[in-house]
Amino acid sequence: MAANAPTTLSIGDFSRATHLTVKMLRHYHQLGLLEPVQIDPQTGYRRYTPDQIPTAQVIRRFRALEMPLDEIREVIAAHDLPTRNARIAQHLARLEGELARTQSAVSTLRGLLEPRAALAPSDADVELRKAEPTLAATISATIDAADAPAWLQGALGELYATLNAQQIKATGCAGGVYADGIFTEHRGEATVFVPCDRPVSPLGRVTAATIPMAELAVIKHVGSPGEIDRSYGLLAAYVANRAICVDGPMREYYCIGSRETPDESRWLTEVCWPVFHTGV
Repeated sequence: MAANAPTTLSIGDFSRATHLTVKMLRHYHQLGLLEPVQIDPQTGYRRYTPDQIPTAQVIRRFRALEMPLDEIREVIAAHDLPTRNARIAQHLARLEGELARTQSAVSTLRGLLEPRAALAPSDADVELRKAEPTLAATISATIDAADAPAWLQGALGELYATLNAQQIKATGCAGGVYADGIFTEHRGEATVFVPCDRPVSPLGRVTAATIPMAELAVIKHVGSPGEIDRSYGLLAAYVANRAICVDGPMREYYCIGSRETPDESRWLTEVCWPVFHTGV
C-alpha cells in the first residue's frame, strides 16, 4: 500500500459496518448514490473508506423513513455542508409532520449530523480481547435480520428457562454469534448462547456447545439496539486503521438487557469484530 493511500474496506466489511446489504450497496453504486472509492478493473471488487460510513448510515436512516431514492440523491448531491444540512432539515420537518411513528428514527438521523458523531474512536474506546473457548447452552437458526430482535429475546428466554429447570448456573453474559450473511444478505446463521458451568441436556431448541476461541476488537454500545449500527461503524473504522481484520463471525455480548431493566437507554451490548492480535 502506498504511503498516502487511504485505508479502505471491502464491500463485505463495509456491509457489516453499515448494516446495508451487498445488494443494496451495488444498487446504490449503480444509482450514483454511494459510489466506492476503488473498483478493481479486473475483478470488479468494490472498496470503500471509513469516511463513507456516516453517509451510508444517513442513507439507511432515510430509507427507514421510506424516503424515495431520488429525494435522498438530492440531499447527498448537495456539496456544501450548510446546503446539505438545510435540505435535510426541510426533509425532516416534512417527515415529522407526515410520519409521527418514525420520530425515533428522525431523532437518530439528527444525531448522525452532529460533529460528535464523527468516526474517530480513540484507543480507549476499543478493547482488544482474547475470548477463550466457552461451554454454553445454545440455540441456533437461520434468521432474517428483520426478525433478529424478537428471535433473540425469545431464544434468551428459552435458554435461561432451560438452565433454571436443570439447575445449571450461568457463568457469564449471554452472547450471540452472527454469520456474515446476516449483514451482507440480511439473512444468515445466528447462534445465541449463555455460558454455563456444566453441559445442558438437550431440550427443545437448546443444545450444549463450546463457543470457540476468538481474538476480538470490542466496543461497548450503551442504549437501544436500534442504534447499534453506529457502534458497528466506529468499530469498523478502528479495525480498518489499527488492527488486522480476519474472516469470522461477528459477536455480541449482552451485558445489560431486558432481564436486568426494561429501560433500553441503560442496556449495554459489547460488539466484537474478529481480528488478529499483534504486539504485546
